[in-house]
Amino acid sequence: MAQTDTIAEYLTRIRNAQMANHRIVSIPASKMRKAITEILYDQGFIHKYKFDDQGHQGMINIALKYNPVTKVPTIQKIGRISKPGYRRYVGSSEIPRIINGLGICIVSTSTGVMTGKQARAANLGGELICYVH
Repeated sequence: MAQTDTIAEYLTRIRNAQMANHRIVSIPASKMRKAITEILYDQGFIHKYKFDDQGHQGMINIALKYNPVTKVPTIQKIGRISKPGYRRYVGSSEIPRIINGLGICIVSTSTGVMTGKQARAANLGGELICYVH
């Protein structure tokens, strides 16, 4: 039976939409994807988002952010850290700094999904989901 990694699919859809210079990308919704989207918005990596709860699963519409002068995407790299075959769990002191603090890593902790900086401040460890810079 084939397994699909829904978080990796989410990240790949964003990456592909930016390579094609799309303004908006639609992605099927889940609680984890909604939490990651909110973090990307709060950290300034996406322009805005909207949750459509119509239908069985719902959709997330994300307006991607580009530099107005050079048209370069705000998200330079986005990638998965923990995978279904190899989960990466770390303590609060082991959470990596992405590009010396210029990027973020997203961590799933016991109190919810948050950035690595927030998890370090709250002294929480958890599963490393992805990195963005």
